[in-house]
Amino acid sequence: MKKQVIALAVSAAFAAPVFAQSSVTLYGVIDEGIDYTNNAGGGHVYELASGYAQGSRWGLKGTEDLGGGLHAIFQLENGFDVNSGKLAEGGRLFGRQAFVGLSDDRYGTVTFGRQYDSLVDYMAQTTANGSWAGYLFAHPYDNDNTDNSFRLGNAVKYASPEIAGFQFGGAYAFSNDTNFANDRAYSFGGQYTNGGLLIAAAYLQADNPGGTTGGAITTNDASFIAERMRVFGGGINYTFGGATVGFAYTNSNYKNPTGNGYLGTPGAIVAAGSTLNALKYQNFEINGKYQFTPAFYVGAQYVYTTENYEASTGTTKPKIHSVGLMADYNLSKRTDFYVQGVYQKVAGDKTNSILDGAFTPGTDAPSTTSNQVVVRLAIRHKF
Repeated sequence: MKKQVIALAVSAAFAAPVFAQSSVTLYGVIDEGIDYTNNAGGGHVYELASGYAQGSRWGLKGTEDLGGGLHAIFQLENGFDVNSGKLAEGGRLFGRQAFVGLSDDRYGTVTFGRQYDSLVDYMAQTTANGSWAGYLFAHPYDNDNTDNSFRLGNAVKYASPEIAGFQFGGAYAFSNDTNFANDRAYSFGGQYTNGGLLIAAAYLQADNPGGTTGGAITTNDASFIAERMRVFGGGINYTFGGATVGFAYTNSNYKNPTGNGYLGTPGAIVAAGSTLNALKYQNFEINGKYQFTPAFYVGAQYVYTTENYEASTGTTKPKIHSVGLMADYNLSKRTDFYVQGVYQKVAGDKTNSILDGAFTPGTDAPSTTSNQVVVRLAIRHKF
């Protein structure tokens, strides 16, 4: 249950007192479990791991009523690792979110700071990983950021109010560099809801993501370090009774990529003796969830990913198959147990780089073969 602190501010400047209502909410998630990976760099791994179905976090969010439907708002959200106590998101105190802004009941919301992009705000909720499953169900290397591997720093964002079931918004993230376009990003998207129907789409572009330590997508944030990133996609979900079914498509294009944030070393994705001109992914996902009781659901996901590895030595086209299953049981409104299993297989052409091994986001290292299996048993507590 969220804890709320309510404060009343009284102005003495008028004969009759004027009351402005404000609130601050403390909230959080602690997600902790045991993971088994059958092949992580050549060996089986059993490990305690934090923040998979949801990132472990705590945060503060607040609002002040300014009158006439206008509100001042803020949110500060910290990510952390349960096992070590370390800060997540590159060691940032409030690495998940940190923003302040104004919200109007009629005209929408404008916020400033470190924030989600439009793919996360709109498109991601039509995927399993962006809705109910989390990290392990992310598309390969989270190439489309639907699992929110990075946020936008220095961002100005607008979100519309709901208009007949439709919402839209966009964000622009400054590079904060003397070269205006060096590590900037922008995105926009929208969604439509009607009963059990949800339709969403979004676009994101970043110039030189990972190229700076203070821009829109910094070096320790970027999923891929590249000259340019473009991602777009759309999805649809439909809920009827206890069942929800969905389909999502995303297209990710990286120009002159030089590295991958998951793999660490800058040249890890480039085949020896070649130059990587472009790396392209298309992700086709079908997912479903069935709520057997208010306390218990089971979900499944299948993702077919095509990869174009366009190098100076030629173009290769691997195919990646990912299957995920999850069951979740709530002990209470705040505490649940869940089990997840993911299988990934890389087929088709070889790139002769580290990308040839299967690699499920959340594992310690890519598989030394084309297959990888991960199983997780975890407890999650929300406050």
